[in-house]
Amino acid sequence: LGSGHPCRDAAVLLVSEVFSNSVRHSGSGAAGETVTVAVIAGDGMVRVEVTDRAGPGTPELRPAGRDAEGGRGLQLVACLAARWGSRRRGAQLVTWFELSCPC
Repeated sequence: LGSGHPCRDAAVLLVSEVFSNSVRHSGSGAAGETVTVAVIAGDGMVRVEVTDRAGPGTPELRPAGRDAEGGRGLQLVACLAARWGSRRRGAQLVTWFELSCPC
């Protein structure tokens, strides 16, 4: 997304959250593994898909304690995205979100 895109800032924030979760909670954090980010923009919508080597679980919202240092990333995704979710594709996990433009 270009610097003037109305959803750029929200997309950058949410990609950083989902990408870091992929590195932390999947096999993609190991040396030589990858995380792939795909961005599709058009018709007033931005869709982002982050694909990793699936770990044992799937992304789900969890409450974070007042003093917790983590646990709020997916809450940001749920608050800012029009829709979000995940799906398994073989040994991979695709976590996706959609932003309605303007954000």
